[in-house]
Amino acid sequence: MPQVYKNRILKFLKREEYTPLKPAQLAKALGVDEDAYPAFQTAFDELRQAGHVVVGAGNAIMLPSIAGQVVGHFRRNPKGFGFVVPLEPNAHGDLFIPPDSTGDAMTGDVVVAKVNRKGRRGPDVRLTGEIITVMERANNRFVGTLMRGPDTWLVQPDGTSFIEPIAVEDITAKNAREKDKVVVEILSYPTEKLLARGVIIEVLGRAGQYETEIRSIVHQYHLPGEFEDECLEQARAAAAFFTGQPAEGREDITNKVIVTIDPPDAKDFDDAISLETDTHGNWVLGVHIADVSHFIPPGSPLDEEAKQRGNTVYLPGKTIPMLPEVLSNGICSLQPDQRRFTKSAYMTYDADARVISRRYSNSVIRSSARLTYEQTDRVLKGHTKGVKKPVIGLLRNMEALARRIEARRTKEGMLHLDLPEPELVFDEAGRVVDAHPADTSYPHTIIEMFMVEANEAIASLLDRLNVPFMRRIHPDPDILSLKNMARLLKAMGIAMPRSPGRPDIQAVLDYVKGTEQALAVNMVVLRSLERALYAPTSIGHYALASRHYCHFTSPIRRYADLLVHRQFQFYVEDRVEVAKQIAAGQDLFATGKHITFTEERADDAEKELTEVLILQMLSKHIGDELQCVVTGLTGFGVFAQSEKYGIEGLIKLEDLGPDHWRFNKLAQCVVGERTGETIHLGRPLRVYIASVDVPSRKLNVVLVEPLGQGRTQRTPTKAERRAKRARGPKSKKSRRR
Repeated sequence: MPQVYKNRILKFLKREEYTPLKPAQLAKALGVDEDAYPAFQTAFDELRQAGHVVVGAGNAIMLPSIAGQVVGHFRRNPKGFGFVVPLEPNAHGDLFIPPDSTGDAMTGDVVVAKVNRKGRRGPDVRLTGEIITVMERANNRFVGTLMRGPDTWLVQPDGTSFIEPIAVEDITAKNAREKDKVVVEILSYPTEKLLARGVIIEVLGRAGQYETEIRSIVHQYHLPGEFEDECLEQARAAAAFFTGQPAEGREDITNKVIVTIDPPDAKDFDDAISLETDTHGNWVLGVHIADVSHFIPPGSPLDEEAKQRGNTVYLPGKTIPMLPEVLSNGICSLQPDQRRFTKSAYMTYDADARVISRRYSNSVIRSSARLTYEQTDRVLKGHTKGVKKPVIGLLRNMEALARRIEARRTKEGMLHLDLPEPELVFDEAGRVVDAHPADTSYPHTIIEMFMVEANEAIASLLDRLNVPFMRRIHPDPDILSLKNMARLLKAMGIAMPRSPGRPDIQAVLDYVKGTEQALAVNMVVLRSLERALYAPTSIGHYALASRHYCHFTSPIRRYADLLVHRQFQFYVEDRVEVAKQIAAGQDLFATGKHITFTEERADDAEKELTEVLILQMLSKHIGDELQCVVTGLTGFGVFAQSEKYGIEGLIKLEDLGPDHWRFNKLAQCVVGERTGETIHLGRPLRVYIASVDVPSRKLNVVLVEPLGQGRTQRTPTKAERRAKRARGPKSKKSRRR
């Protein structure tokens, strides 16, 4: 149970701003409340006994000093040098590896590095490292584009984890052609003087084609493939025996008005809503969730496969399901006018949307209507043609209750982040031709509020029964993260206490809503928070201001929900003690770690494919203008995110204008030393596309009107921009003139 706290303690102690604290002070800095302090103390004691932390003078907690050798993950920089990130954190932090000391290590490899001391810099000893052994290779297969080099064929890897070309021979063995996307297996690893060498083991298709890019991402992220025959046979057998007739103890509510609301392209409908009033005039919300656990016994082939997959992967234009489609899109999906088994949670509310009571049951439903978010939004705005009156009434009541729940939860401290994701527009040939921010109309919030209420209700039930279960936790941000958030917002001209609470954060988010600063402020807040994860530890959910929380509402696409459904079933059967015994024999932390990984992998794969497809589209629009907002500042340039496409471009410092530009880390701004022109996070900028490098996922943009000069200078036309980029950069001599 204390593993989550171990990770948080070590992460906090590695922070550059950390100053040694006593145990009680450290717990307070991490936001550990009184109830959770025993688990924190256990975690700290185990770390100290293992030598991962030390207690110094005045009972102050520190990381141990760096040893003569360091074992860790190697991270290579494009300029040749790199860093070793220690597996066991130490007081020094990451170890710098000069270009001539990296050996044949590649990014992600587990290496042993010898620590060399290189004199002193002020009070600190300067340390560098030399890689002496590669213990474990992170990867020996890469996806990239085949190119013709001066002397040999080369594969340029996709992404940023490995950026150097790989030399390949005998491309005819797989009938590979120039500009094909291929999978290459490493035969010899790179050195300071020689490129890596490899062999092509698979040709994925022509680079740039949609299906090829899909296959590339699947290989790159090791996403699941087709289901094994025994899983398909199990799913087909379950479907063949399903009649929809409820067994004893299952509540039949097929006569109620119940609807599903999902995206237009959804096929796996796993949540449905009913809403009625009781004899006292109180709202009774029913959240009905597909009873997947009825069809998948624990330990069965399909259960083991679902556990390994962890979740459904949603890529642009392609879905990799957690369960075979005969279940996910068939008997488990809550399709309209079809009898389907569900697990139901009923919440009764007073006039202020406070929960009066809850009850739970297994049920069988028949959805009255399958609606999209857009259809629901139109109905709520009065466009009701073709929609049945009972459904119209239900939707209006749902909106009224959701707004009250939202108001209550906001008052309790729930945070509302506004970070719309890009939605791609495909032509008939399957090419991406445009993108725009995804729909965020209020029906999305209606469903979100109801799902949060149901998840919280189930978690509260299992907590009350003292049954171990898979929680969805979101740790409180540590005090250093909150102070850094306040400092960044202050640099943007937004006042906030040095250690803000949830009400302070939400007040700022409300203040900037609809303004040019909104995107940057929301990103600053997001980056200051921990990532939510799955674990059995009772920490609560910070962003939702919820003490008890789990995932219950999407068992078709999340294994965590399926686990919770099984614990819920023991409650329905009045076998709570059996649930406790079974949970005691499970390693819920290991399972939570795995499904957290698969969730993050799916998110990363979706984001990268979306980025690739947008970059491919933008590569045909060199010179076009974009309206952007500054979202990142570095010593080499300014990152600006397109409001339309949701993708970041880099403005190099030398492209900002005729001035000497310097990044002020303390003030969090880029400053022109001659003019005093200042660039902060959140500043709107008009840029044009200068270049696109799809394999390395880079978008370079240039200001339409350079800073630090008069506004009377004529803005170059699109044709002039294209011509300038085609000529290439000027010589150093001409630039000095």
